[in-house]
Amino acid sequence: MVADHLAEAAPLGAGDMAICNITDIDRARIVEAIRTAEANTAGEIYVVIAREADDFRFVPILWAALIALIVPWPLHLLTYWSAGTILLVQAVTFVLIAVATSHPVIRHRIVPSSIVAEAARKSAQAQFLSHGIHLTEERTGLLIYVALSDRRVEIVADAGINGKVNQSTWDELAQEVIHAARAGALSDGLVKVIARAGKLLAQHWPPRPLNPNELPDRVVEI
Repeated sequence: MVADHLAEAAPLGAGDMAICNITDIDRARIVEAIRTAEANTAGEIYVVIAREADDFRFVPILWAALIALIVPWPLHLLTYWSAGTILLVQAVTFVLIAVATSHPVIRHRIVPSSIVAEAARKSAQAQFLSHGIHLTEERTGLLIYVALSDRRVEIVADAGINGKVNQSTWDELAQEVIHAARAGALSDGLVKVIARAGKLLAQHWPPRPLNPNELPDRVVEI
């Protein structure tokens, strides 16, 4: 069973969508950081960068329905409009709100934080399992998961790591990625955090004599 640490990540900020581009140079730097970190530990580090944890397409409909349900009441109490006119206004309100909030940038910003957090957590765990990070010999796989549109960073550690590294440590590493992203340097943040994670893993799991590379060293973008 997967044991996980999920870092509660703060929003990247209103203007952070522009920082999401990862170049070939960035990818190469992140991969090299993974290789360097893993050279000194039996642990395995994996990085997944997702455009979004979920598309949340149902959220604009829910907000539109909620607002459309409220709109008729003040119109009924404060105007002399006919029932037909009020129903027409209600229908137009629903359509306008649904369309306006369906834009990806807006849609991801109107999702309640608890729903975003749960979606990011589930997505990170799904990626952890789908890439076989839980199948390392000593159960020392570590996933750094970034959901760009949702402005979340999740760190998932396997059962071998759980209990030896405090939750606060993963929270701190997640926040470091976020701070770097806010400064427009997401790849720099990932490189630094990978190096720090490698040192943490090396303290508890030094390299084995052969030290096979059990997971491919790459950045997965989805």
